[in-house]
Amino acid sequence: MSESPGDDILVPPKDGETITDREGREVALLTGRDRITITRYRIAPGERGPDPHVHHEHTDAFYVLEGELSFVLGRERETIAMPAGSLVAAPPNVIHTFVNASDDEVRFLNLHAPDGGFAAFMRARRDGDEEATFDTHDPPPDGGRPLADAIVSGPGEGERLVGESRSCLLKAELEEMAFIEFEIEPGYDGPDVHEHENEVDVFYVLGGELEFTVNGSRHRSGVGTLASVPPGVEHTFAPVGEGAARFLNLHTPDAGFAEFLRRVSR
Repeated sequence: MSESPGDDILVPPKDGETITDREGREVALLTGRDRITITRYRIAPGERGPDPHVHHEHTDAFYVLEGELSFVLGRERETIAMPAGSLVAAPPNVIHTFVNASDDEVRFLNLHAPDGGFAAFMRARRDGDEEATFDTHDPPPDGGRPLADAIVSGPGEGERLVGESRSCLLKAELEEMAFIEFEIEPGYDGPDVHEHENEVDVFYVLGGELEFTVNGSRHRSGVGTLASVPPGVEHTFAPVGEGAARFLNLHTPDAGFAEFLRRVSR
């Protein structure tokens, strides 16, 4: 790998800022920006999230990497078990929480878009500040929004958009976030070097390898690598190696990216 791109843009596999490290639960902060905060979880059977709650100003989303994670969602408080490859997103005022009700460990990503004070909250609680809080609230008296307003997208589900040497599943299109699963074939050149005026462009490698070019330096990145590129930073990517590369891509906010993908797809 070449010199660091700076500003914690690339987080190698198993790296990240430790928030919790105990038997049964590991939590690492991978990126904390105004537009998005991402944490990586490993939880044992029986481990639970917070009490059912809502956020007023941001979306709380989860992508299951390994195992099966159960969610309580909506004013109905319906319990839904979601396997690896699933996305669940609770927009503002949708009741939600999670639990590992399975017999195996679960690994998942948790995304807050925008941050809503979550990164500072996690650090403060880790450091012993029991009074720290963020944009989190008890369920409203009317039960909040229904389950139908949440995004529940299982493995292989989403709007399929196909282009030359690549295909993708658009799993969420929200004002604050576009969430896409990509698969790109060897030889795909990637987009031209570019930057975004307002969006954070996030990548998480699920399979194969990607080479990220950030501010002119190249970085070969394998499974579990997170790249979080802030506005104004030049970047691009391409697959390396003989096999296909699979990765998550998030634009926060969406800022028209989902519609752009539709226009350039067939």
